[in-house]
Amino acid sequence: MSKRVIISVINDLATDQRVKRTALTFAEMGYNVILVGRRLPESLPVYNHPQIKPVRFKFWKNRGAVFYALYTIRLFWYLLFKRADILYANDLDTLLPNFAIAKLKNIPLIYDSHEYFTGVPELKNNRFAKSVWLTVERFIFPKLQHIITVNESISELYFRLYNQKPVVVRNVPITQVTLGVDKESVKNKYALPLDENVFILQGSGINIQRGAEEAIEAMQWVEAKLLIVGGGDVFAMLPELAQRFKVQHKIIMHPKVKQEELRKITSVCFAGLTLDKSTNINYRLSLPNKLFDYIHAGIPVIASRLPEVEAIVMDYEVGIVLSDFRAETVAAGMNRMLGNKEDYNLFSKNCKRAAEELCWEKEKEKLISVISSAVKNN
Repeated sequence: MSKRVIISVINDLATDQRVKRTALTFAEMGYNVILVGRRLPESLPVYNHPQIKPVRFKFWKNRGAVFYALYTIRLFWYLLFKRADILYANDLDTLLPNFAIAKLKNIPLIYDSHEYFTGVPELKNNRFAKSVWLTVERFIFPKLQHIITVNESISELYFRLYNQKPVVVRNVPITQVTLGVDKESVKNKYALPLDENVFILQGSGINIQRGAEEAIEAMQWVEAKLLIVGGGDVFAMLPELAQRFKVQHKIIMHPKVKQEELRKITSVCFAGLTLDKSTNINYRLSLPNKLFDYIHAGIPVIASRLPEVEAIVMDYEVGIVLSDFRAETVAAGMNRMLGNKEDYNLFSKNCKRAAEELCWEKEKEKLISVISSAVKNN
């Protein structure tokens, strides 16, 4: 009987590249993979792979305490009646049922913390929800044996809290050799100008405090276009904001697209923005996927000053780090990139070198080591 892993996540599977890379790594190791997520009204199709089977739960409610309770119960029952040789829980909101079933069936569990979950801004003003998630984390985390997270800062924080040091597996992309991308065709498809520079801000979670508002305001002082691709809590509000600052003619917006398309779009842009603010501990310690996406697309980066982001940008010299989060500062950074061709060319060249090091082909070895250890020591 073939080996099977069940990977659980609370999102819709379609745009989560970390989960996709994890599933592909298990498949390369000979596992059949069941990916458990949920289906949303706007969900894109899930990628096809002979060893990977997606299962997406559908709920009548998709946020709030009722939703999380429904998801937890449904995931528990699903895991209870499905055979698995190993369980893989992504983030705190899938951990409780995975932990319970792993104990009940005596099978190994790997926990992958994509962020410092209890520090997310959505919990800041919801004391009850935060206390519930903290209770779950404090009860389970010290009992876990195989833990992964996305960067060294979060790993160190968990070590201080629970004396458990997660293995760092960063959100770096799989190397893609994109030959013969027709830039004009891509630009026409997504209504991008052929003769103007386009900055890109991408992300499936363009939420409050992620810098989209400042990017739009900054366009008052920048002669270029800004493309915003993705979704999130503030995404629908951005056109109105653009009108308020009278820059709607400079803003191009597009909903979520498949990763393959996003890679093409990014590659025809001038530079990439990653502008998360340090207004909460989760954002302050973050290392966004889009940073690595820009690097792999070969476009320079304009980044807010967050420790993990700044370290990558400065160590590899792939862009500039802003001194603060004000729109005027964002505009100054964009104009510097537009006006200094020598720096721009250097950053672009360094992106290609950085992409050779910051790639999944190298990073996945740490994940493989954790998987092997979990199986061996169970």
